[in-house]
Order: sequence, then C-alpha cells, then structure tokens
Amino acid sequence: MEILHVGAECYPIAKVGGLADVIGALPKYQNNAEHNVSVAIPCYQTTFRLKNDFECIHTGKLKLGHFKFPYSVQKETSNKLGFELYLIEIPELFDRPNIYNYKDDIERFLSFQIAVLDWISERSLIPDIIHCHDHHTGLIPFMKKYCPKYEKLKNMPAIITIHNGIYQGVFTFNKLYYLPEFDLINIKELEWNNCINSLASAVKCADEITTVSTSYLNEINYSDNGLETLLQRVRHKSRGILNGIDLDIWDPENDPMLETNYSINTVNEGKQKNKEQLCSLFNMNPAKPLFSFIGRLFNEKGADLLPKVIVSALTAYKDNINFLILGYGDIEIENQLKQLREIYNYNYHVHIGYNEELAHKTYAGSDFILIPSRIEPCGLNQMYAMRYGTIPIVRRTGGLKDTITDFEDDGNGICHDQASVEDIYDTIDRAIHLYLNKDAIGTIRIKGMQTNHSWTNVSQEYLELYNLIIAKRHEN
Repeated sequence: MEILHVGAECYPIAKVGGLADVIGALPKYQNNAEHNVSVAIPCYQTTFRLKNDFECIHTGKLKLGHFKFPYSVQKETSNKLGFELYLIEIPELFDRPNIYNYKDDIERFLSFQIAVLDWISERSLIPDIIHCHDHHTGLIPFMKKYCPKYEKLKNMPAIITIHNGIYQGVFTFNKLYYLPEFDLINIKELEWNNCINSLASAVKCADEITTVSTSYLNEINYSDNGLETLLQRVRHKSRGILNGIDLDIWDPENDPMLETNYSINTVNEGKQKNKEQLCSLFNMNPAKPLFSFIGRLFNEKGADLLPKVIVSALTAYKDNINFLILGYGDIEIENQLKQLREIYNYNYHVHIGYNEELAHKTYAGSDFILIPSRIEPCGLNQMYAMRYGTIPIVRRTGGLKDTITDFEDDGNGICHDQASVEDIYDTIDRAIHLYLNKDAIGTIRIKGMQTNHSWTNVSQEYLELYNLIIAKRHEN
C-alpha cells in the first residue's frame, strides 16, 4: 500500500508538540509492516534541514489566487527516519525560524496544501491513501474532491486525524479566491458559521475521521468550539484511535540522552542516579520528591494553575519537595513562573523553552509528572513518563482518562477530576504519602513501565482502517 502522510510537523525535523511525535513515528511503524510510507511537511529552516542531505525531485509554480510561488519537493536521501521524507520548499513563505504564529499562516499552509496536490497529481504513482493531520491539511480532501484541476486524485481516499480540535484554520470568504477553481454549488463543503473552516471542511469531505483517543472523540461531540453538531452528524465515519509512542526513542535502557541508563529491573536505582544528576543541574536536593511539568504553558494544559499550586505546596510542606517546570507559551504564565524562581531558590526551577535532551532527563529523573490539562486529546507525556518509571498525576480527560487509572484503584498513576488548584494540591499530597512508601511506589513504577503503548498495534489499527476505506471505494 502507498501511504502519504501530510502535516505541519514531524519529529525530528520540526516540532512544537505531540503532532510532530505522531507523524515522526506512525509512518515508521507502518513502513515496518512492509508498506511504502512517506511524509510531506513544509520545508522550514530547521537544523535538520541544514545538516542533512536532500535531492530536488520536483519543481513547479503553485497558484494562490492572483499570486504565484515557485516551489520544489526536496527528498531526504538517507531514509534514516524509517520512511521517505519530502519537504515542500516554498521559499517566500516558509524560510522563517518558526513553524506557526505568522500573520500569513492561512496563506502559508494553504499554499503548502496546493503544492502537495500539484506534486502528487503529476506523479505517475498516486498514493493509495492520503492521511491528513489537523487543520493545516484540512482543505486537501475538499480540493482533491471538487477542484477539476485534481480530477486525477478524485478517487484517492483521504482520512483526517484531529489531534486538537481547538485549532480549526478559519478564514473569511474574501480569501475564497485562493483556492483552485471549483463549482460554487459545492461551497457548502467549505463553510461553517459563515466562514471557511478548514477542519470542518475536512470533517465533511474526508472518507474517515479519527481522533487520537476514544474519550476525546466522545468529548468533542459535545464540546469542541462550535463543531459539535457537525461531528455528531458524521459519527458514523468517526473513530478514536489512541496514539502510541516510539519505543526506540523513548527507552530508558538505551536512551543516549541519559547519563545513566536503566531497565525495569533496575528502575529504583537508575531513577535515583538520574534524579541526582538532574537535581545537580538546578541546585536541588535529590532526597526530596521531585514533581515536574513538561509542555506548553497554556490554559488548555492547566499551566495557569501551576504558580498557585507550587506556592501552596512549598508553603505547606516547608520546602520539603521540589518542582521543575520545562515549557513555553503564554507570556503571563511564563512571567509568573519565572518570578517564583526569585523566591524559591533551592526547591524550584523553571526552564522557559523546549529542550529535547532536558525533557528526556526530566522524565528519567522525576518522581511524578503533573498533567492537569483542561483539554488533552491524547497526551503523550503520561506515556513517556510511565516508560521511564515516573508516575503521572493527571486530570481525567481525553486520552489521560483512557491511559491512567488511580493507584488506589490498582492503577498506574494518580488522578483528579477538576482543573483546580485544590484538586491538584490534593493529588500532590497523596503523591507525597505514596513517595514515603518505597514498596508501593516501586510497584507503581514497574506497572507503568510494563504498560505497552507501542505504535505497533496502533499502526495496524490504522492499516485496517485504510483497507476498509479502500474496499468501500471499490464497492462504489
């Protein structure tokens, strides 16, 4: 089967969040199952692009309304990622330091989608299926279905995976002319709430819709920023498939980013050594329980609650616990967390930004990881944490609800129901009592490490879905 994944991110080329980890892992595991799998993302000016070899396999000019942009398709030559990687180079739009948050993001990602369709429509080999990820690729199902320019691709099945339904790629109809020509009788397939909505269009036009966990699929049918009724309408072609993690990259026994590797048989000793090394970086006492947070500092992640939680816990426990925050995002939240560093010198540290190596070291060296998300479609942090013997403290929502059960119910973590300072504080209190029971905490660590969240089974579930879609196409 020829499978093409299209998205805005892919680890290790360009990463902002979990989307990159998924697109960097799922294709590899599908390729291991003896399918021909490739990935297309925009060509950002990242370290990976500059330090690896590429060959230009296609050039062209894309039309974005009245504008024309030269583009090229750059293929990574070593296949070191375990799949074929194609970077869509559009110099005027993507030769910038960041992935998102430019005023012309609509133009950037729409041009990317047009370039992808232009390219594959000129190939002799059409993919058996195109797998689109999030709103940045959400107009591909519409364009290949309704734009005569892509008549050759009309019968190519398309699937859309919603990684986070908050972001929908909405823009006004005064930019409708950006799209290739199509019969205006089909304009309703673009519209939602009197705007062009990229994600809504994908939901309407794709052959199948997936979300990154079953609970998230249930949640977005009732609360997803205005798409609830649409998602309820297409429930017959929707399913939740829980994400996996790449066990080759996230492996404490062989992780090159750790100074001390360890296995499930040496988890207590190995974690203690990593904790000592991590604490030495930030002048913290490794004899105290270490709570960490890794992720984007936004309200949806519950990060706005962290400053009050940290102050409450450090005050109540008289500085006998440690906190380490690794992340970036909302400036106000960043500033509040940085201000705490001036007050708590030996029990607290915040690193603003993202550092892949420091993240690995933090998973390995922490006792607990805080994930108090208001919204968490899947969540990978809890899976990474368990892989490294770190106990997740999570709010029951989305994929967190699907992967973590409370240790008092013979589970693998610590859970709370509300995104509130009080609920998070209560779980920290329970965690400290658990920390003092070495036998109990050791048992939960091992239980987490034994949990199998490999992409192997997940990739097979996607392959079965692809075959089902293709079979339905042939029947019609």
